[in-house]
Order: sequence, then C-alpha cells, then structure tokens
Amino acid sequence: MPNLKVDIVTAERVVFSEDGVDRLIVPGIEGELGVLPLHAPLLTTIKPGVLRVIKGEEETTMAITGGFIEVRENRVTILADAAERGEDIDAARAEEARRRAEERLASREGTIDMVQAEMDLKRALIRLKALEQTRRRRRGGSPPPS
Repeated sequence: MPNLKVDIVTAERVVFSEDGVDRLIVPGIEGELGVLPLHAPLLTTIKPGVLRVIKGEEETTMAITGGFIEVRENRVTILADAAERGEDIDAARAEEARRRAEERLASREGTIDMVQAEMDLKRALIRLKALEQTRRRRRGGSPPPS
C-alpha cells in the first residue's frame, strides 16, 4: 500500500515534511478528519486543535491553530496559521500563557479584547494538550481518545 507525503508549513517555516506517513488525524471543522493513503482529493479548512501524524510505530503530535488542508494523490499539504510540535512546547511558557489568559478573562475590566483573550486561552490549552499527549507516548502509555 502506498504511503503519504506530508508537508505542514506556516508563513514562517516548514514545521514537518516527511514521506512514508501511514495516516494523519486532523482537527477538521466538523470533527476529526482521518487521512489515509488513497484518500479522495480534498481541500478544506481545519480548526485549532491537536494534529497527529502516524508513521509506523512513531507518532508526532502538534498543536495547530487552524489553516487549510489539501489532499491530492497521496500528498497532504497543510497550510497552518501556526503549528508547533509537542516536543518543542515549553511547558512553563504554555502554562503561564494559560494563566494570563484566564486572568484577563476573569477581570473583564477596561478595554480588554475578550475575543483575543479567549483565543489566547484556547491556544494555550491546545499547546498543553499536545505536550501531554507527547509525554504520555514517551512514557509508553497510549494516547487518550480525542
């Protein structure tokens, strides 16, 4: 059976680029989207969440803040607003970002941009979830159901 060629890019850099990928699990706008070899052509948006790339026994988890996915002829291209591998996430920074966003939302005073605070909180929570899934896999546990 053929495998997938996967490229995940942001405006700043290539986050992931590999051949031989067995499957992807992407946070689609209507739920999780699984992509296997021989998938029908597809172009759709993705929402913020945790993206998983499975290649053999290896799984790469990423925090992604949305973007687009194109699937065509066993080639998957994801144009992400932002993406970060789970192993690259600084736990202390992500936890601090979560705490700050929660404080801003709780204060509800002044001219604070509540929409931005909600987006910041969601991003911090996604980053922490990706980090936790990466750590769990390294300890030998199975990833939690998404």
